[in-house]
Amino acid sequence: MSLALRPKLLEFFKFAIRFCFMNAPPKDNTTSSSRKKIARQAISKLLVGILIVILVNIIGSYSFTRFDLTSEKRYTLSESTKKLIKEVDDYVYFRIYLEGDFPAGFKRLRNETREMLDEMRAYNKFINYEFINPNASSNPKDRQNIYRQLIEKGLNPTDLQVKDKEGESRQIIFPGAIASYRGKETPVQLLTGQMGARPEEILNLSVENLEYNLANTIRKLIVSYKPKVAFIYGHGELEEAFIYDISQSMAEYYTVERIKLDGQINALTEHKTDSGRISIFNKYKAIIIAKPDSAFTAKDKFIIDQFLMRGGKILWFIDGVNAEMDSLQNKSSTLGLAHDINLEDMLFRYGVRINNDLVLDANCLPIMMVTGTIGNQPRFSFVPWIFSPLANPATKHPIVNNLNPIKTQFISSIDKIAIKGVKKTIMLSSGQYSRKIIAPIIIDLNIARQEPDLKLFNQPYIPLAVFLDGKFPSLYEHRIPANISDSPEIGFLAESKPTQMLVVSDGDVIRNQLERKNAYPLPLGYDQDTRQTFGNKEFILNTLNYMLDDSKLVTIRSREIKMRLLDPLKLQNERLRWQTLNIVSPVALVLLFGLIKYSLRKRRYAH
Repeated sequence: MSLALRPKLLEFFKFAIRFCFMNAPPKDNTTSSSRKKIARQAISKLLVGILIVILVNIIGSYSFTRFDLTSEKRYTLSESTKKLIKEVDDYVYFRIYLEGDFPAGFKRLRNETREMLDEMRAYNKFINYEFINPNASSNPKDRQNIYRQLIEKGLNPTDLQVKDKEGESRQIIFPGAIASYRGKETPVQLLTGQMGARPEEILNLSVENLEYNLANTIRKLIVSYKPKVAFIYGHGELEEAFIYDISQSMAEYYTVERIKLDGQINALTEHKTDSGRISIFNKYKAIIIAKPDSAFTAKDKFIIDQFLMRGGKILWFIDGVNAEMDSLQNKSSTLGLAHDINLEDMLFRYGVRINNDLVLDANCLPIMMVTGTIGNQPRFSFVPWIFSPLANPATKHPIVNNLNPIKTQFISSIDKIAIKGVKKTIMLSSGQYSRKIIAPIIIDLNIARQEPDLKLFNQPYIPLAVFLDGKFPSLYEHRIPANISDSPEIGFLAESKPTQMLVVSDGDVIRNQLERKNAYPLPLGYDQDTRQTFGNKEFILNTLNYMLDDSKLVTIRSREIKMRLLDPLKLQNERLRWQTLNIVSPVALVLLFGLIKYSLRKRRYAH
């Protein structure tokens, strides 16, 4: 527990007086001189006590000290969080909707949230909060209005089944908050967790991510400068409708643009001339290449290469095999061919190779198919689609730690290439039961109707996404294309500044679905067939935040808090024993202390 060195003055005075006079003997058994001596000693003790209290409070008014006695230091803020909080120059107000009568797990989340905000407020008085019960009104119509307002503001409700005296009742809660700063508001989802996890694990993960969620919210509110990030287009990359959701989510942190290279040397850079000397800078902090389907020219590759050399970050979402589900709309099979967009040599030079194969996985996203008929009506059922593996985090790296599985579609394997000075970390991999098939590949819907033979799925944990960090060699060292001038305006660099990139072997990882009837963009990671939300959006946002945030707030996500849950069976069997012990022990200790005190006084003052 976190302890503050600020004793209450009045309570200490009362204690000091009791302490000073508690050993005074009965009046009848002492002489006048003895009583005066004892009184002087008591007054001296009292004055010393008062002086100590005054000194402690004077020191406490100028310094603040807290001791975190938990093993995982759960109440100790990271240095990046402290640095961020100190930058807050106006009130950041959190309205947390975790007040009310609900299960113990949510009470724990509420208490942990209060502790965390208290810790933040200890470092900056501008951090304030209040807890609100959205179910406080007895009028059902008023509660529904409150629910609607919170949903409109971006909070997700949770439907609970609560046990009470009358049995079970349904309760709607909003485990989140609305943060405001200078007229701006943003929602905070406090309940986070992995798909398929037990409720206790979800709540524990929520506690682990609490500091990051709150600190990241403050960052979004107070940071005025937004680095520029660009989507590259002109090579058949995803249209705006398919990257709409991730673009909107990125806009909370960055200025998002679309840029067409079109062989323009200065497409990603800007120039500054000083005393005849030309300095070249990147216009953007990062670029995203999302599912291109046509070949890159040598000039465009050179532009991207030099962007990287100047410290620019790159996110690659590249297909290794050309295959689309749209091809299966009107026929039962299609052919998956090797996807050649003239980037193989470039990625190889940087340290990875996207293979012309497809990864099949028994742990996959199901699809809806006709599996029979009922009367004259077709019967639809979910069947596993092994061509859509669910990619899982392959490391405890902050980018993917505690992340939900990533939805993929026709994803390829990735090989790491040894490049001096470049560190490569596998971020996503297939599951335990997976395999690779080299293109060309016949993709047949009838495969979904067959039970996968797990004996064939004998290639576990195939790399699907790789994070690269270091100094990269230029693809064009000693080989600048002939159609590109070597004038000073180019400022060719043969080795990059320290920078980073992410390579994902599936362009659909960044692609959001469109609603079938009205064609409006759905949230990235949401699958409208299964109605499940996967971790695609968080994966991309975490990557960008890790790359571009100097404070590295995202590293807080690697914090782990141990679950100390009671054994339900043991609790039931030993309930009476511990209840008795908790009731009897304090009474017995008080009685024992009283007997000892009485014996000592009797021995001291008996004649």
